[in-house]
Amino acid sequence: MTVKRFGDSADGVQIMDSWILVVDDDVSNLTMANNILSAEGMRISCVKSGEAAIRFLQSNKPELILLDVYMTGMDGFQTIALIKENEATANIPVIFLTSDDDSDTETRCLKAGAIDFIKKPFLPDVLLLRISHIIELTRLQADLAHEVEEKTYEVTVQSNRLEKLSIQIVMALSGAIDAKDTYTNGHSARVADYSRRIASLAGFSKDEQDEIYMIGLLHDVGKIGIPDAIINKPSGLTEEEYEIMKTHPVLGDNILSRIQEFPKLVTGARYHHERYDGKGYPDGLAGEDIPVEARIIAVADAYDAMSSKRAYRGVIPQDMVRGELEKGKGKQFDPIFADIMLAMIDADKDYEMREK
Repeated sequence: MTVKRFGDSADGVQIMDSWILVVDDDVSNLTMANNILSAEGMRISCVKSGEAAIRFLQSNKPELILLDVYMTGMDGFQTIALIKENEATANIPVIFLTSDDDSDTETRCLKAGAIDFIKKPFLPDVLLLRISHIIELTRLQADLAHEVEEKTYEVTVQSNRLEKLSIQIVMALSGAIDAKDTYTNGHSARVADYSRRIASLAGFSKDEQDEIYMIGLLHDVGKIGIPDAIINKPSGLTEEEYEIMKTHPVLGDNILSRIQEFPKLVTGARYHHERYDGKGYPDGLAGEDIPVEARIIAVADAYDAMSSKRAYRGVIPQDMVRGELEKGKGKQFDPIFADIMLAMIDADKDYEMREK
C-alpha cells in the first residue's frame, strides 16, 4: 500500500508542519508514534500521563492530540473532559488510541468528544491517513469559515448581498461537507438543485429560488462536527451513535448563525429534519411552523438520499422512491412540496434525476 504523503494533498493543504501531542503511558507506543509521524515532517510532543498532558496544554496548543484511553493515574476520559472544559483547548481535535475491540468503548470515546479513534497496535498507514484527513478538514473548515465571513462583510457594504456572496466559497464549503461522507459525493449540490426546482415550480421568485439554492448547499454543514467513524460507518448506527448524528442540525445552526448578513442560511441547517407531523428533530416543529425553505429542502434531501448509493445498498428504483414520497406526504413532508416532487419524478421518464 502506498501511504499518502502529507505534501501531496489535492486541495493544496500543507500539513507536513503539523504539531501533534501524543499522550500514552506506554513508552513503546510513544516511540512508535513519534517515529512514524516525525518521518513525515510533523512536530511531535510526547507525554506519559493525562496529568502531564494538561500541564503541557497550559502553555502549548498543538493542532491535534492522540490520547490513550487507559493510563495509570488520570485516564483518557478524565483527560479529554478537562481538555473540553478549557476554552483555550476545547477545539483541539482529539483521536483516542484504544486496544479495546468493543462498541461500548468506541461509543464512550465519541460521546466524550473525540473526533475519531484508532485501534492499537496501530498500523502506520492507518495512523497517517486518519491524521492527514482530520487535519486537512480542520484547516479547511477554518479557512472557509474565514473566507465566508470576509465575503459576507463585503456583501454588507454593497447593495446586492446575494449576488456578491461568493458562490464559489459556499460550493467549496458544501464540498468539504460531502467529503466527510464517502457515500454522499455531490449530495449537497443535488439537494440544492432539487430545492431550487421545487421552489420554481411552486411559484417562488428568482431571488427566492437563489436563496433556497444557497440554503440547500449548506443544509448539512453541521456534519463537519460529527466524527468520521459515525458518518462513514457501513453498518447501522447504535442508539448512542444515532443520537450523536442527530446533533448535526444544531451544530449547523451554531456555525451559520454567525453569518448575520444572511440569517436564513440557518433555516435549512437546523430544520431540514423536522417533520410535517411534528415528529422530527431537533425542535419538534409541525406544519407551517417549519420554515418554508426547510420544508422544501426536507423533500429534496429525502429524494436524494433514496436516489443515491449508500454503503449498504445501491440506488433505489424510481417507482419505490415515488412510493415512499407518496406515503410520507402530509406526515414527513409538506403535501404541496411533496406533490411537486412527485410531478418532477413523473416527468423524469428515464430516471436521470439521481446520483450518476
